[in-house]
Amino acid sequence: MVFSDRRDAGLRLAERLRHYAGEDPVVVALPRGGVPVAVQVADVLAAPMDILAVRKLGAPGHPELAVGAVAEDSVGVIDTRMVRVTSLSERDLDETLDRESVELDRRVHTYRGDRPRIELADRTVIIVDDGLATGLTDLAAVRAVRARGARRVVVAAPVGSRAAVELLGSEADDVVCAFIPRDLHSVGQWSADFSEVDDEEVLAVLEDRPVPRRDLAAVPDVPGLEVRQAVTFEVPGGLLEGDLAVPEGARGLVVFAHGSGSGRHSPRNRAVAEALQQRGLATLLFDLLTDEESMDRSHVFDIPMLAGRLTQVGRWSREHPATAELPLGLFGASTGAAAALVAAAELGPDVRAVVSRGGRPDLAADRLDQVTAPTLLIVGRRDESVLLLNRMAAIRLAGPHELAVIDGAGHVFEEPGALEQVAALAGGWFLAHMGVGSMADAGTVS
Repeated sequence: MVFSDRRDAGLRLAERLRHYAGEDPVVVALPRGGVPVAVQVADVLAAPMDILAVRKLGAPGHPELAVGAVAEDSVGVIDTRMVRVTSLSERDLDETLDRESVELDRRVHTYRGDRPRIELADRTVIIVDDGLATGLTDLAAVRAVRARGARRVVVAAPVGSRAAVELLGSEADDVVCAFIPRDLHSVGQWSADFSEVDDEEVLAVLEDRPVPRRDLAAVPDVPGLEVRQAVTFEVPGGLLEGDLAVPEGARGLVVFAHGSGSGRHSPRNRAVAEALQQRGLATLLFDLLTDEESMDRSHVFDIPMLAGRLTQVGRWSREHPATAELPLGLFGASTGAAAALVAAAELGPDVRAVVSRGGRPDLAADRLDQVTAPTLLIVGRRDESVLLLNRMAAIRLAGPHELAVIDGAGHVFEEPGALEQVAALAGGWFLAHMGVGSMADAGTVS
């Protein structure tokens, strides 16, 4: 056994989260099992605590097999692979969702009653569960708090599977586990006492934790945004979802191409997008893959398909009333950078500039000599293999290009200050090559 009980697990988990105390976080517990763990974390960090109801969607006849999850505000996640494996019909899925939604509503009413929710907008939010098995319920929670405006989202649990940590890492800013075993057969096996938590225990905890008044204050919308709009794009097999943000007096539009199975919720790309918005650039972050396609890892490397979708969205932006007159730029990360370069070759002079962050331009090798848009390749110096691929690819680019190497940074630029350098360089590059600024605004990195 690793933990004696959930209290012990919470105290040991809190030690790994102490560095977040300075960010004035909000701890959000997933009831019921996550509550006694979360209360220890909240006490150690001196943070307010709230709950977020989430329910697993189990396969009919096999409730232990998760096919998805649903959270408050009707935010859900469906594992389409498990839906196929269990031969779950659309009717079965609807019935499961209806049944779990009833229980979800019951828990919200029971636990919260008239108690107002803590405001999460522009806050660091630490989601605490008592264990991560598939990660689906926690992924639904991540999306739910992200939809409520959380600035930084951390998922924390005493124990978790490697697969769940990897899944959550694609959308959360950080995933913290006190223990990640080689094989996680069940979450409960790692605690001597993993008895069920009942409603009365949850209520007792919540009644002892008053909500600080400042957390109830309304947080105004981000100033200066003329348009903030959810958009969709139809592709064979489904719809792609996107988030469009256009500042007042926008000077250009940057469309993001995510990579490595990520999507529009990528915390790093969203951070860069927010920095670009502050410099007067509109941004469009969208999912290159449908939910079902994202379950098949091979699609991440289907550069022609990804580039085709990015090209489609680029042409759409030339017709949308809010973006039609804005110079167009493309920002690609990882495999998304290859898609951005191929799309730039397809769109020709319609693309004014391209920026690649930790990209794989080598995957677009046969189109590099057709990319005439000014291209900035940003790579971390510690990302040695990708740096070499970028040096080789730069030689083949037809248009103006530069290679910016950020000292001390790795592949995902998680080191302090690294992502801020990416945002500064990208902003300067786009503004300079859209005819509305100069690279002097960004500084230089070599």
